[in-house]
Amino acid sequence: MDIFAQLIVSGIAVGGVYALIALGFVLIYKATSVINFATGEFMMLGAYVCLTLLTYLKIPFAVVFTFTLLFAFVLGVAIERVILRPLIGEPIISVIMVTIGLSSILKGLAHMIWTADFRSFPEILPTEPWDLGFAIVPSALKWGFIFAIIGVILFTLIFKYTRMGIAMRANASDQQVAQSMGISAKVIFALSWSFAACAAAIGGIVIGNISGIHPQLGLVGLRVLPVVILGGLDSVGGAILGGFIIGILENLAGGYINPILPGFKDVAPFIVLVFILMIRPYGLLGKEIIERV
Repeated sequence: MDIFAQLIVSGIAVGGVYALIALGFVLIYKATSVINFATGEFMMLGAYVCLTLLTYLKIPFAVVFTFTLLFAFVLGVAIERVILRPLIGEPIISVIMVTIGLSSILKGLAHMIWTADFRSFPEILPTEPWDLGFAIVPSALKWGFIFAIIGVILFTLIFKYTRMGIAMRANASDQQVAQSMGISAKVIFALSWSFAACAAAIGGIVIGNISGIHPQLGLVGLRVLPVVILGGLDSVGGAILGGFIIGILENLAGGYINPILPGFKDVAPFIVLVFILMIRPYGLLGKEIIERV
């Protein structure tokens, strides 16, 4: 079996998960111009809620998955309404600092409720790997990729073709014009946070099923930041493209360079990010904004 092909295929599978999580960052940024540093903790809570229902209530996975998405949606609305809406009109840096504080609060709540113990998902899906002939995709990675791609397609379709998605795009383009057309900025903000929380929850379930759950799972959200910035903070397509690029890059670095330079896999995305931003400061598919003084 070709090692290079195996690394590429595994990288694509991981990249799909990264793209889904990156989509959560993009949805909020497009609507509010805020980078949500609590995205990783949304992931963690979604994974914990899903695992708790599966383990203690013995509910079928399809029901658990639906309930987890509902929980994430309500969590997004509540956080936007209670914590972030009072900050409308305040400097962006203040809102960003609030999301960093929210990240610490959610992490602390997870410690108190579920403790710091490592937990694993039960076997909820068929365990047969994908044998592509030239590469094998492990079962957990296979299902993770499937769920991630379905999530990416679903959120992209909602954002591009539904009335709600068109309203979100209009608000992101020009809030004053959108409001003059009867679009409520407050409703759009709440929807953006809710959809982002749902995307993060799906990502948390996927990653939790692959590598287990613990309160530090939210750090994966920070690993996705290079994906978001590489693709362009305001680009849904950029989030998808950046996810696949970083996923493949990490796997190649881990397979070929990590044995020589341990830890290089973790810094490789940032090195590539710096070089690309030197050429395209707004990301690969980001919208270039020119401010004239």
